[in-house]
Amino acid sequence: MDAQKVVLPGGKTATLTASPTLTPSENQAPKVVEARNCRVVVFFIGGAGDKESYYMAGPYNNVEEVFKHFDDRMKRSGRSEFYQSHYLGYSDVRGDWDVDKYVYKGIPDKSAPVYIVGHSLGGWNGAHLSRILSEKEYKVEMLITLDPVGEGALVWLGSDIYFSKPEPVSGYWINVRASPKHPDGSDSVASFGEQWTVNSGPDVNASMDVNHAYALDMFVNAVRDSASASDILFESIISYIDGGCRV
Repeated sequence: MDAQKVVLPGGKTATLTASPTLTPSENQAPKVVEARNCRVVVFFIGGAGDKESYYMAGPYNNVEEVFKHFDDRMKRSGRSEFYQSHYLGYSDVRGDWDVDKYVYKGIPDKSAPVYIVGHSLGGWNGAHLSRILSEKEYKVEMLITLDPVGEGALVWLGSDIYFSKPEPVSGYWINVRASPKHPDGSDSVASFGEQWTVNSGPDVNASMDVNHAYALDMFVNAVRDSASASDILFESIISYIDGGCRV
């Protein structure tokens, strides 16, 4: 734009300096920054007589110990703000109504990594849950089954579990089978319900000298080199959080 002269009152003139012409930038569209979900979700699923009584036995809170152990570990890490956990019974993840109430509503969105830790009947139903969530396009990062039980027809008739053998879908699967040298009453119960014999599929398939009831021991004892299921779970979660969520 050229400079212009204007006439002021009294006949005087003044020159107005030309205003620069602004060249529009090549891209005027608003920039959209994709926000990364920064919360991981872990479901801890107990078996028969764990969170609630089972035919007048229990509750024994076997998986509650696992749940508390890992929650404390996350708190000590200083990253608990990115971590969400749920302690459920095996029947809480069986059927559309329960899965909707206790599972879907506990996951922020489908981009959130989901981890499942299940013991006994909770391992059986939790393995089924991994496929259900994956088929709904949720991201099941890891499945940990601690001496899963459910192959017996009698236990299926008397328990709220899926009838068919699980076909898990997850990024990583750790299975631990209790093979105690000195069985106790809990091992008799597991034998009655029939332990799920997992011959193939898991990334880690460990056998451990521990009684069926001791879910925490199965969770914290080494399953791969010197690492426990707890260690592998922790490392996966921390890697995700530190990979772009924690500043």
